[in-house]
Amino acid sequence: MKPVTHRGERIAEALRQELEELINYELADPRIQGATVTEVILTPDLRKAVVRLSAGDDPDEHKKTLDALENARHFLRRTIGQRLALYRLPELHFEMIMPNLSAVRASRLLRKIRRGRPKD
Repeated sequence: MKPVTHRGERIAEALRQELEELINYELADPRIQGATVTEVILTPDLRKAVVRLSAGDDPDEHKKTLDALENARHFLRRTIGQRLALYRLPELHFEMIMPNLSAVRASRLLRKIRRGRPKD
């Protein structure tokens, strides 16, 4: 698999900015409130774009947000096609970034270790 080129990185960043603006300011669906586009990952052939989002800590909220974005996918793709002058628009696939549970777990373990130490 070929690495993503500099052009691919520029396109991914342009897609991220446009999607961020569309999702936060132009979609009126209340299920999408609070969703933030964190990154867009393009395949080397620029045919598929994985859009990573973060939206709170509630798994039910994540599912509702993903469902709403799947329903709006064609609108988003068409609008991006009008705004960006690209020969081929990538297919959009949405996924949520889960909160960093390992950091929370690590802090809890460190706290337990500190409690169990004998005091000098």
